[in-house]
Amino acid sequence: MAGKSEPQPRNIHFDVIVADGFVLTEVAGVVDVIRTANRVFPKTQFSWRYRSRGGGPVACRAGATVETLKLDRNADADYVFVIGNADPDHPDMSLGRMVQDYTYRGAQVFLLAEAATRYIRDFGGQSGQHTTHWENSFILRERMEPLDARHALASQVGQVVTCAGMGSTIDVTLELIGRHMSSAAMMTVSDIFLHERVRDYASPQPYSGIKSTTTGDEKLDQCIKIMQANIEEPVAIHELVGTLGLSNRSLERKFKTFLGTTPNGFYREMRLTKANNLLLNTTMSIGEVGLACGFPNGFSGIYKSFFGVTPFAVRRRRRVPDHP
Repeated sequence: MAGKSEPQPRNIHFDVIVADGFVLTEVAGVVDVIRTANRVFPKTQFSWRYRSRGGGPVACRAGATVETLKLDRNADADYVFVIGNADPDHPDMSLGRMVQDYTYRGAQVFLLAEAATRYIRDFGGQSGQHTTHWENSFILRERMEPLDARHALASQVGQVVTCAGMGSTIDVTLELIGRHMSSAAMMTVSDIFLHERVRDYASPQPYSGIKSTTTGDEKLDQCIKIMQANIEEPVAIHELVGTLGLSNRSLERKFKTFLGTTPNGFYREMRLTKANNLLLNTTMSIGEVGLACGFPNGFSGIYKSFFGVTPFAVRRRRRVPDHP
């Protein structure tokens, strides 16, 4: 009797809405992060499509053009990103009806920079609930237009998230994919982008000069850095706690509180995620990949027990195509 096939993970879909003159940094902060997540972690697949008010080709100020579908009031998506275009007065930034349509169907909508500014002006609601890029707040106040906004990277009110945009778009997108991947896999994506730490929504925008931690705990940050530096020859947990000046119980509590896992589980998954990236993106043999990630013995079995597929099957698949 044939064994039952494992259920396939659900595709997570993004709609990325752009207007003429869109900010290329913000588009890349969404699309490149989810594209990279697809090639790092085989369990969950993310897809995206570009949309605009009128459909067709839409260009950014940097000269790049994307082909878009026309906005559809019945379109389904899990997440929607509306990319600003440096002009909150632009008619394409007036998307209140679109926001309502998407949230009615259960999507979460992220409004970046100028899109957030326009939304705050049109539908701001209670004072100080939303955020936008600090420059937008400054410019509008210089124009004597009141704009009561927070200075956090992002702010969520119901299903609408207003965001500062620009480089922090990577943080917001990493947080999103972290809902569908493990912390270790998300950090691997972050590492590929050379993104030192994933800031949460409440983090202040950088101009304020306030520094926070990656995980919310400095000792945990230090532990993860040691793990990241010792993938090929893993450090025993008892050595880690000695270096950190913590007890085993204290370290376990920190991992459970901030990351929802154990130190050993996190470390193993970090190494397996690294292995997956090497399988997809290098010509190293499966044995060499195992050794490079601290699995001198039983690598294939450990990999399959975690990912549900063998390293050989993943190697055959190689890279996930760039487009959904």
